[in-house]
Amino acid sequence: MQIIDGTNRLLRAPVVAFRSAEIGLDAFGYNMPNSALLKVLADAVAAAEPNITLFAVAAKDIAVGPDKVVVTLEGGESLEAAFVVGADGRRSLVRESAGIGVKTWSYPQTAVVLNFAHSVPHRNTSTEFHGESGPFTQVPLPGQRSSLVWVVDPKKADRLLSLTKEELSLAVECRMQSMLGKVSVEDGVQAWPLSGMTANRYGKGRAAFIGEAGHAFPPIGAQGLNLSLRDIAALEEILCDRSGQPIPAEAGDRFDRKRRVDVISRTASVDLLNRSLLSGLLPVQILRAAGLQVLSSVAPLRHLVMQEGVAPGRALTSFPDFLREKIRR
Repeated sequence: MQIIDGTNRLLRAPVVAFRSAEIGLDAFGYNMPNSALLKVLADAVAAAEPNITLFAVAAKDIAVGPDKVVVTLEGGESLEAAFVVGADGRRSLVRESAGIGVKTWSYPQTAVVLNFAHSVPHRNTSTEFHGESGPFTQVPLPGQRSSLVWVVDPKKADRLLSLTKEELSLAVECRMQSMLGKVSVEDGVQAWPLSGMTANRYGKGRAAFIGEAGHAFPPIGAQGLNLSLRDIAALEEILCDRSGQPIPAEAGDRFDRKRRVDVISRTASVDLLNRSLLSGLLPVQILRAAGLQVLSSVAPLRHLVMQEGVAPGRALTSFPDFLREKIRR
């Protein structure tokens, strides 16, 4: 992937290229259409996972007690469990039932999201242009297609949505400096006001809150789904390897401690990156440009950042070995 300074400011950062081969990977990650992922998960729930029982109604009430959790469904049926996982979005009933509040904030930005075809191959490279109103991020899809998150101020978002497909295609092509040739925007253009949210706790007692029930931030840096997957991995470690022992009453508290550093650091880094683009202060622009310059020219630091982005926490532990290998070479 590469970052290009697309601002018109006096101080502009150099192009920074990140290559997965530098840290021994075939790719940094893979972009999946949401519909394909949801179909695989739905098929697994319906037939492939015998331990899952699906109740196709909403929960009406959830009582999280010290010994058990009682879920009352809209049809009146009650379910009892030793633990409840809230994966029910920003307005999580599970989180509210556990008495956990949230901190929310908003940005003066709107994300225009779309898919487009292009005449020049993307070569599996994602390009992120940094502009005064936010990032313009192209992510490769199969074939000569890409997805796009274009962060702009709300008035410009309204103007973009009012364009015909031909006009919007030309606007995208111009913003990309024709790097991918002729652009053809596909149906399904959407726009989302940018905001953030974090729960005061990510688990308590016999409850845990994963995904957007615990944290939500703008689609910048492709960290939202990855963060949620790490929620699930941490919860699996706590709940699933107990050698037949019952789930303890403080399992949710353990989950909160296990996830707090990762969630807070990711949320803060995405927020800082976004706000640094919006700032008109010269010292902030100098720091941002200098930071990208260092990443571009200092390979060990760039490798550390790439490894941390792919596998949080592992970069610092593997960095000494990496340096020793470089010195030997």
